[in-house]
Amino acid sequence: MELPLVVGVDGSEPSLRAVDWAADEAGLHGGPLRLVNASLWERYEGSALAHELGKPSERVLAETIVASAAERARRRNPDLKISTDVLPEDAVTALLHEGRNASALVVGSHGRSGISDLLLGSVSLAVAARADCPVIVLRGSHGNRTRRGIHQRIVLGVDEPPEGSAAVRFAVEEAEARYADLHAVRAWRRPAHESTGHPLPAGEAARHHENRAAQTLEAALREAVADYPSVELHGRTVEGSASKVLVDASAGADLLVVGAQRRHGHIGLQLGRVAHAVLHRAGCPVAVVPQRA
Repeated sequence: MELPLVVGVDGSEPSLRAVDWAADEAGLHGGPLRLVNASLWERYEGSALAHELGKPSERVLAETIVASAAERARRRNPDLKISTDVLPEDAVTALLHEGRNASALVVGSHGRSGISDLLLGSVSLAVAARADCPVIVLRGSHGNRTRRGIHQRIVLGVDEPPEGSAAVRFAVEEAEARYADLHAVRAWRRPAHESTGHPLPAGEAARHHENRAAQTLEAALREAVADYPSVELHGRTVEGSASKVLVDASAGADLLVVGAQRRHGHIGLQLGRVAHAVLHRAGCPVAVVPQRA
């Protein structure tokens, strides 16, 4: 059975942008789309009580939200296979559960709280930090879509192998589906304590770290080059903090892909500083791909 692309919808503008983005994405990959709304309405309001009071229940509202989102997705792509559901759970729990049987999860940068686009909502952050599947958070402007002709450029932040393999594969598959170039970036910095007393001269010490970054980049992309020959691949090393380098690169990209290490037996948020930073500051959608340590 083909796994669906799952979108969390709550009727907010960011979630509707997520529906548009996901409809395009599902169309590119030829897969089904699943729209879910999660709310603890059952805990606080019985549907019978709401009916007696003559008020629309939260269940009715939730069903209206997902039905409207489904119609919006169908108008965008009439050929999509679309399913919907209303889940009586908190949003994070529901989306994490859905992610166990999804190709990826798509969420807006924030929900109906009205928080500025400059900030990341707690639901989006928690899902990105704990999901078992890739999570795409819709950062950036309203113009960010998966349709061809925007930038046709996917940016991949390359981490140390073997952590990067899942993120690399996800990024190159996205580039292939979009007929886009893949720009793989490995940031490097010389540790501050090497500025004095290092056995190598300053220039050679910098070249040493740059060469290590280039070797890491080459190793991470070796399989991609062999398995996806149709994808135009560009690799570069950049001196600076990884988060700043990737945020800068996101300004001209359709998607930024980063890995997030998942350690077996650990609970709570497992995101990493770089992924956390780009989720808050990137200028385009961000895909966080879980990597198993």
